Amino acid sequence: MIEYIYLKKLFQAYYQDKQLDFPKVSSFSSREFGLIPWEKKVFMKRHMSFDNVDNLKNYLIKDSPRHLYSSGTLYLKPDAQDMKNKEYQGCDFIIDIDVDHFYTPCKDKHDLWICKDCEAEGKGMPKICPECKGSKFTKISWVCDQCLDVAKNEITKLVFNFLIPDFGIDEKNLKIAFSGHRGYHLKIESEDLRTLNSEERREIVDYVTGENVNFEILGLNERFNSIYGLLEENIGWAQKIVKKIIELLNQNDSVIENMLLDENIFGFNSNVVTSFLNNKEDFLEIITKGERNVWAIEGFGLTNWKKLLRGIVNLVGVEIDVPVSIDIHRLIRYPGSLHGKTGFKVQEIELKELDNFNPLNESNEKLDPIVFKSKKQLTQKLEVVENKLPITKIKGESFGPYVKGEKIEVPHHFAVFLLCKEVAKTI
Repeated sequence: MIEYIYLKKLFQAYYQDKQLDFPKVSSFSSREFGLIPWEKKVFMKRHMSFDNVDNLKNYLIKDSPRHLYSSGTLYLKPDAQDMKNKEYQGCDFIIDIDVDHFYTPCKDKHDLWICKDCEAEGKGMPKICPECKGSKFTKISWVCDQCLDVAKNEITKLVFNFLIPDFGIDEKNLKIAFSGHRGYHLKIESEDLRTLNSEERREIVDYVTGENVNFEILGLNERFNSIYGLLEENIGWAQKIVKKIIELLNQNDSVIENMLLDENIFGFNSNVVTSFLNNKEDFLEIITKGERNVWAIEGFGLTNWKKLLRGIVNLVGVEIDVPVSIDIHRLIRYPGSLHGKTGFKVQEIELKELDNFNPLNESNEKLDPIVFKSKKQLTQKLEVVENKLPITKIKGESFGPYVKGEKIEVPHHFAVFLLCKEVAKTI
């Protein structure tokens, strides 16, 4: 409780200091606001609205919440308590890319779990406990450069491989933000997309994720004991798949072998992989001809080709949080607000800034989401309250690993991070 009071005061001081440059989203007064306070007895307050951004600033200074959200939706009456009375006017297309929702190799190093049934513990993302076969866990999700790079790569794929070339989305309508934790948000402010209902939004989601790609429709079929493959000249998914296959074939054999054996990508057995590598050069020549072609590799029947193509689709498609994009009443973190699980700022980024953006060690002060850095190099003393904490690298410094009961002295910004994570307490 003491930590919550302390963090709330820190957040209040931040909003007081930044009130002159606090961002204002478009159609501000038409959006619903929601928040999660520091007090755990209240989960979320919704159905709020503010006439102008100054009123929002004053609210944040007076009663800083742990998390602040605004709707992608526009309403005539955003503060109406009943959804049907809000008078819906349309919704921006929202995309949430969060590594919480998909596998990244770094999780095997820094994400921790404890079985609620037998108290076994380990790292990664298990579906069942290896000791008791239970499925209920206490999880500690961590953050590192690697998983944030994966999330950034997904945003880049989404924009440059799908939204701009396939949907003709204008770059000026894209609003990108680092979420303040383990991912990125993208909001498309377009009158054309605002009119879409949930099912129409699902069609877009299925396209960018590759969820419903039909290989037969794209050209894969078996006739007279020969398998006919896809053509790069066909636009859309067929072209994306063929380009990715060519990219794969141009890798060295060890890289291809590791990818084909990897259960998280293709999951082929060693015999199939050997056959693929033996025929790699011939297949590369066939697939780059640009004409109707027979895909012939020993040991590759229609089933294995579909398995290969499904793995390729998973590499090309974008990992997004599907429910967020199809929900026309979804709230999303407000830009410039603070994330209560890290103390980091929800940082807006222009598309041209995305490639060089590094949230854990950003050199551009205007884009830096780590806002609680101390100019006087102040440190804080804390006690670790979780069983184990992984090595954490922030602002070019490595901290940890730590164990429960360990007393540590760390820079102010990292102390705020640990307190927000609820893995340490002040002493």
